[in-house]
Amino acid sequence: MRYTIEIDDVVKAYPLGQGRFIAVDHLSLTVGAGDFVAVVGRSGSGKTTLLNLLAGIDRPTSGTVRVADADLGALSESGLAGWRGRNIGLVFQFFQLLPTLTVAENVMLPMDFAKTIPAGRRRERALQLLDRVGVADQADKLPATLSGGQQQRAAIARALANDPPVLLADEPTGNLDSATAAAVLELFASLNKEGRTIVVVTHEREVRAVAGREVMLQDGRIVTSDTAGESPRQGTKA
Repeated sequence: MRYTIEIDDVVKAYPLGQGRFIAVDHLSLTVGAGDFVAVVGRSGSGKTTLLNLLAGIDRPTSGTVRVADADLGALSESGLAGWRGRNIGLVFQFFQLLPTLTVAENVMLPMDFAKTIPAGRRRERALQLLDRVGVADQADKLPATLSGGQQQRAAIARALANDPPVLLADEPTGNLDSATAAAVLELFASLNKEGRTIVVVTHEREVRAVAGREVMLQDGRIVTSDTAGESPRQGTKA
């Protein structure tokens, strides 16, 4: 089986007073190409740290993180930024759209950075993506004029700007009402059916219901890793 994500014996520790806080503790995980994984656990269990390691935002204290055919520990900071722009789409709970840019300009921003799309085609692609997520009519508005659900759809369009193979989302429905959250989840499911690998950090049961696999963290370790229909498996390997 081809894996898009391979994490081997990773530790992530942060300095804390005279000691250190271990956010991720000897964690190993593989995610196959085209999988949809929900990462769950209580606050402080290491979920967001794990997502940041997958995105190359954080570097592991020890161990190996491989995502989209790259050993992230072997890349320089500039190399990591370039790799992220081409391979990772990030979606956050609070959207993080730049308030002074229009919705279309926000979607074009990753294209401007990665330069994978010719300059003359970037707006056209942005409009196509906004249409794909159902907010093309908001393209020339500022984010503050959109509803929360519309902003999250625009944020997903931005995450898709450079056609990345991996989407990483941190509580993407946590700031939405139930009907809007359901529509956003339907969008994630359709993107997964197209072959995109998706990892979502969530507290929401609705996300867990549509994901093909659930990984539960506790104190920085994997305590269960279930594929839909399987019984829980205990341990730190998955």
